[in-house]
Amino acid sequence: MILMQFPLLSRSGLLKKLIAESSKEDGSSCVLQLHDVPGGAKTFKDITRFCYGVKLEITSLNVVSLRCAAEYLQMTENYGEGNLVAQTEAFLNEIFSNWPDSIKALETCEEVQPFAEDLHIVSRCIDSLAMKACSDPNLFHWPVAGSNCKQNQADNSALWNGISSEKPSQLHDWWFYDVSLLSLSLYKRLIIAIEVKGMKSEVVAASLIYYLRRFLPLMNRQSSFTDTSHATIPNTSEADQRALLEEIVELLPNKRWVTSSKHLLRLLRTAMILSASLSCKENLEKRVGAKLDQATLVDLLIPNMGYSVATLYDIDCIQRILDHFMSIYQPASVSATPCIFEQGALIAGADALTPMTMVANLVDGYLAEVASDTNLNLTKFQALAVAIPDYARPLDDGIYHAIDVYLKVR
Repeated sequence: MILMQFPLLSRSGLLKKLIAESSKEDGSSCVLQLHDVPGGAKTFKDITRFCYGVKLEITSLNVVSLRCAAEYLQMTENYGEGNLVAQTEAFLNEIFSNWPDSIKALETCEEVQPFAEDLHIVSRCIDSLAMKACSDPNLFHWPVAGSNCKQNQADNSALWNGISSEKPSQLHDWWFYDVSLLSLSLYKRLIIAIEVKGMKSEVVAASLIYYLRRFLPLMNRQSSFTDTSHATIPNTSEADQRALLEEIVELLPNKRWVTSSKHLLRLLRTAMILSASLSCKENLEKRVGAKLDQATLVDLLIPNMGYSVATLYDIDCIQRILDHFMSIYQPASVSATPCIFEQGALIAGADALTPMTMVANLVDGYLAEVASDTNLNLTKFQALAVAIPDYARPLDDGIYHAIDVYLKVR
């Protein structure tokens, strides 16, 4: 941009310095070109109006770019009382006490991120938002969720991970929608800060699932081949969706009870469709295996994404998940006594038998469902069937039914 506005000199230390260095001995006018002003031409135009005495409206949407540009142009109190650095800094301190404006300001940081990082605006926004997310908004009368409050609460209720049937307002998930508007890089930093400040792991996990479901249409579909609900064409490429999924999975709290089996299996199915990394899929398989007793049959029916095998459903994936479950609930060092090791503690007897029995019924139902696939070979069918110990089946009706289905189609 070309500068010939001399009134700017009284407010900008940088321009005053550059003009002095560029002045010609013959007294002729000089022209400066600035290409790195944060916020670009629009922000510089606002600053010019400010220097000419025109009232400048500072808002949550322009304060970050104005603050960065003012710092860049050295518009400090040394160059006039009430200069722009002081005014924008004071406004920032005000909006940090306000949830909606803090969110808007954080979103705009991306436009001038290197400058906003240097001035610690990003970290200050994140720290302020994290503190508020971990507090009860009713205590401080913070306006939350904006004009979409009712819709957001309905979405939050529908997207909750199934841990509790409490109302959304009681689950501290009022902030899910607002933070889901952030880019992945900013969202990650905010969710980590929220977790560090003591937010419950199940709430953190639920926010991560909410974020994914906004950007990955596959997360909103059932496992069935015939399901066409929510078949939205995503705005992002498959590569971007894959990267998003892998990063969010890494952020999921590593505790058994925080994310429902349904969501874990949908994450796994989505990871397979998007060809996510092996480590991502293995991570999800182990998480599902740790709470396989809470899964439902329909969610286990994961379509086979491979090209070299002919079975309709991914039998090998379920076998690996079952193996993970058995490694927890029946360690190799224990022969026939049902038990489970979790977080270093031994749980024996009925406490371990109940999940084992539930998984036995689930596997029998799964075998009956996939048995009609003529491409399912006997070895894989047997491997799944015998993975469950005899004591876990009080009744053998389920496995006999599955065997009967298998034999009838052969």
